[in-house]
Amino acid sequence: MNDAIAILTGGGPAPGMNTVVGSVAKVFLRNGYRVIGLHGGYSSIFQKSPRTTDIDFLFADDIFNRGGSAITMSRYKPTSEDFEQRFNLDFFKKNNIKLLVTVGGDDTASTANRVAKFLADKKYPIANIHVPKTIDNDLPLPNGTPTFGYESARSEGANIATVVYEDARTSANWFIVAAMGRSAGHLAFGIGAACHYPMIVIPEMFNKTTITCDKIVNLVISSILKRKVMGEEYGAAVISEGVFHELSEEEINKSGVNFSYDDHGHPELGKVSKAHIFCEMIENKISALKLKVKIRPVEIGYEVRCDVPIAYDRQYCSLLGFGVYDLFKAGHTGCMVYVNNFGDVAPLFLRDLQDPKTGKIPPRIVDIDGQFVQSIIKYVLHFVTPDDYEAAKKYVPNPAEYDFLKILNWD
Repeated sequence: MNDAIAILTGGGPAPGMNTVVGSVAKVFLRNGYRVIGLHGGYSSIFQKSPRTTDIDFLFADDIFNRGGSAITMSRYKPTSEDFEQRFNLDFFKKNNIKLLVTVGGDDTASTANRVAKFLADKKYPIANIHVPKTIDNDLPLPNGTPTFGYESARSEGANIATVVYEDARTSANWFIVAAMGRSAGHLAFGIGAACHYPMIVIPEMFNKTTITCDKIVNLVISSILKRKVMGEEYGAAVISEGVFHELSEEEINKSGVNFSYDDHGHPELGKVSKAHIFCEMIENKISALKLKVKIRPVEIGYEVRCDVPIAYDRQYCSLLGFGVYDLFKAGHTGCMVYVNNFGDVAPLFLRDLQDPKTGKIPPRIVDIDGQFVQSIIKYVLHFVTPDDYEAAKKYVPNPAEYDFLKILNWD
């Protein structure tokens, strides 16, 4: 029986999933391995009859350029009881599996280590290599290397946001765009910067003050007021959903959101329309101020996760897939595959990324003081400053309340 590898995909989709799976399959197939795709993430190996697909060259070649994941995904997180009572060890033995390839975020990687340790304890050691993905771009890869899927999601998000901005200009409205990003504002800032949105709100901006619903609202109104002073009645603001992670319980209750939580304990932000919530809060303040402004909500999230990967991610994901084979043949295990900007492949071990105290991988946040971010804030965003106070009094009695720098305590 030929040696085999198994591939599973966990978490939520990102552009390039199929490119990674297809690339891994192609390189292992040409070197004589059988390639088995596991459907349903980790749930598949805790079932008596897991749903699998034998991946051949035609299958791999067919999915290579497509969005989504042909190997169905899941956020399933196995419990200790699952390992003790339901782990399908026979599946690994009968199929002569030598390597488990996992594609996902940090939760998927952590579970891969648990599986590998369990198999080693059962005297059936196999290698496990993880391919990190997230459109949030918040895994701390070295040298600012993006996580795969981010650039494609940003590109499609910018396409949507551009059309939204054109609608704002055409109809003399304001749009409030909420963008995905659980722990960091990379996607929201990347989209807003690419489209020259007059206001961007991400959690990293509140580095010198406590984040509240009122401050989020006032930042957007600051932009609305500045545009009115400029003689423009239209505009758009993009807000990262990650601001909800920084709000206190009292502030979340004030927003009216009731979150459910996934198997990993993360609030399921995708179940509620953040744009609608932001829109309502801003509308309430606008109504109280008697400002004549029409605003509409737009959500950017699920619309970009299964998009066809752009050329950057196709090339990047191909190198990641090939890198899995290189690391496996070099004897590496319990690591993530890392490819730098020059195409060099190296193992990246979770222990090198984890916080030594908590054991968790800290998210990579937006460098709010970096030149790129500061240039966008300085030259693209529109907001009230002391120079606008006199003109802004036509619309609000206390313009200083909407001074961008004062709101963020940056002055």
